[in-house]
Amino acid sequence: MSGTIRILDGGMGTMLQALGLPLGGVPEVWNITEPDKITGVHKAYLAAGSEIVYTNTFGANRYKMASTGYSVSELIGAAVANAKKACQGFPGSKVALDIGPIGKMLAPLGDLAFEEAYDMFKEQVLAGSEADYIVIETMSDLYETKAALLAAKENSDKPVLVTMSFEANARTFTGTGIDCMALTLSGLGADAIGFNCSLGPKELAPMVKRLYELTELPLVLKPNAGLPDPVTNTYDIGPEEFGDLVGELLPYGIAYVGGCCGTNPDYIAQLKKQVEAFEASEERPELPAKVAFSGICSSTDAVWFTEPRVIGERINPTGKKRFQEALRNGDMDYILSQALSQVSAGADILDVNVGCPGVDEKTMMVNVIRELQAVVSVPLQIDSNDPVVIEAALRAYNGRALVNSVNGEEKSLSAILPIVKRYGAAVVGLTLDEGGIPPMAEDRFKIAEKIVTRAEAIGIPRKDLQIDCLTLTAGAQQEAAAETVKALAKVRRELGTGAVLGVSNISFGLPNRELVNSTFLAMALQSGLTLPIMNPNSEAMMGTIRAYRLLANLDQHAVAFSEAYRDFVPAAAAKKPGAETVAAPVKDEAEGKIREELGDKAAELYAAVVSGLSERGANLTEELIAEKDPMQLVNGVLIPALDTVGAGYEKGRIFLPQLILSASVVQGAFARIKERLNKDGAEKVSKGTIVLATVKGDIHDIGKNIVKVLLENYGFTVIDLGKDVPVEAVVKAAKESGAPLVGLSALMTTTLGSMEETIRALKEAGLSCKTVVGGAVLTPEYAARIGADYYGADAKATVDIAKEVFHC
Repeated sequence: MSGTIRILDGGMGTMLQALGLPLGGVPEVWNITEPDKITGVHKAYLAAGSEIVYTNTFGANRYKMASTGYSVSELIGAAVANAKKACQGFPGSKVALDIGPIGKMLAPLGDLAFEEAYDMFKEQVLAGSEADYIVIETMSDLYETKAALLAAKENSDKPVLVTMSFEANARTFTGTGIDCMALTLSGLGADAIGFNCSLGPKELAPMVKRLYELTELPLVLKPNAGLPDPVTNTYDIGPEEFGDLVGELLPYGIAYVGGCCGTNPDYIAQLKKQVEAFEASEERPELPAKVAFSGICSSTDAVWFTEPRVIGERINPTGKKRFQEALRNGDMDYILSQALSQVSAGADILDVNVGCPGVDEKTMMVNVIRELQAVVSVPLQIDSNDPVVIEAALRAYNGRALVNSVNGEEKSLSAILPIVKRYGAAVVGLTLDEGGIPPMAEDRFKIAEKIVTRAEAIGIPRKDLQIDCLTLTAGAQQEAAAETVKALAKVRRELGTGAVLGVSNISFGLPNRELVNSTFLAMALQSGLTLPIMNPNSEAMMGTIRAYRLLANLDQHAVAFSEAYRDFVPAAAAKKPGAETVAAPVKDEAEGKIREELGDKAAELYAAVVSGLSERGANLTEELIAEKDPMQLVNGVLIPALDTVGAGYEKGRIFLPQLILSASVVQGAFARIKERLNKDGAEKVSKGTIVLATVKGDIHDIGKNIVKVLLENYGFTVIDLGKDVPVEAVVKAAKESGAPLVGLSALMTTTLGSMEETIRALKEAGLSCKTVVGGAVLTPEYAARIGADYYGADAKATVDIAKEVFHC
């Protein structure tokens, strides 16, 4: 075929199991020990219509292959050779180096450092240099995906296709949404992006259509053969239906299409028919318009530049002695508290500036970004004019950041714009140059034009630019305020970029600063300001933003405005003699109850857990255990805080990173409480013992490890047997420990038989323990069918089950 859509292959594991790969066997080893079988799978797909075959290297990284006796270079080299050999009889066919997840979670979710992950991926890229494409697939962590993509782009000139695995809620396991994936991967230089695994074409259809709207890149689609049936160990969609469903999605920018789990050459043959029919037909459905605007994101939250968005200004040492002290002393809790208060007040983005005498700006910027991204979900603006600092920050950032800033000076343009382009960021352009800040609007506009021209010349579209026409102090240069607004309006009208302003500068040295600030903000908003940098803790300023959104018809039906002022009491009414005092509404009833019963410090500990502030949580625990019964803190503060976070996770308000971070705060608090109890000679406190294991043949244990962390932080003792655990080892551990609950995990349909065998063996051993099972391929119905007592849908559900078993 020579059309615009390239046909990929289907599942590899399914085929190898049919050829005799044993349960728990390492597919990548067969590249060396069974090369003919691997080549045979590739040939079968090529004969069915595949034009690009993936190498048998999905798990061929240093971590997963450590126990095989082979090096990454040996395994990948053999895999590429096998695929190349298969392609010899199929002119025009190509080989793609297949790179999957490492199998360990990156910090802060786990203990794998970003640069360590990068080095592992780099090793794979270099080992597979003879391949024609690089494919990064089945990713659920955006940060890990970024490490892999950077490793590919920086160490190879081959096209890179990137696909992530999404769940039915249109988010990955770690909470990344389609918009965050599109913004981040498009910016980092992926040649095509899309979806593979997890779901079938029916479930992925709305996600494909949404991604089509969000990116100009070609799309990749490799769905499963529907959803797995754990009873039959098969998937619920046959080849013909699969082809029909995928065929309906071809108009939506699909450039690469294949199959994942459960698919085989029969499925690829059906895809070939669909692609040929589509490319032969001149009929095309009417498609939705592409998104014309830009945005930035964290790993979970995207902010689109479609209306005014607030950038919080408080993480900046300029003129703030307390903040400068925090930077010099490494007081991260103070910095994080500034972030949390701004987000709580309504900031959409946080500016991050750590330039301070006596502080290593590069090191501090990277540390602050990582700490901030662990506790707040809003995107960040990296505020520095040092190219070295900006590059280090962009490399460490998870998502797509906004850089503040480049300016019209030649040294700034030549140094900073290439970095912005390399990491796919959006950027603020300051209207100053070697001559300083021009007093007149027309001259500031000329600098803005220059910045836009230079940015576009290296491939940064103007929709990714935010021009700052610069706010000067009205107390010193009163006429400058009007010139700033005039320049801003001209930029918006004639250049079509966004516009940013540091609003609070206008009132420096004047009385009643809030009045001046909020009035200037209103003037700038009406002239087209999109990103005000301001103090979101100022009610007057936030009120101006809310009122503007309402009056500009951006707040449909006044929903946000009405919610913000639901409990509003006019000042005059509040001052009337005899008027009732209206208390501020309590945002968190549990926190209010703890404050009432255990005091302010206990309530602060609760808030530290909910916010994920590890250092603050540890310090407060140290103080509180000197004053209160440690178990009162556990049951009255720590467990309620975890319950609050768990409820937010279940409702989709927070995601896995926040859940794990809060659990780590509790872990630190428990460590101090245990030290105190041991010192006092108290017995070790445990709510009960639980055995956990990933069953025989299954080497995936990320989900099980998350369950372990949460169980331990709820006070349970966990005996973790690890992954690929033999049946007899589980029975032995359950018998010796007397654990009333055993948790079993399996990710693959092929290892569900091991799970059933383990449950049966536990019962045959005469043990009275209950069993809870979990894993991506499991269902409540199948759990009951194999004799499990409980089905744990996720980590929080497993904790709830443990509470039921142990009556706590």
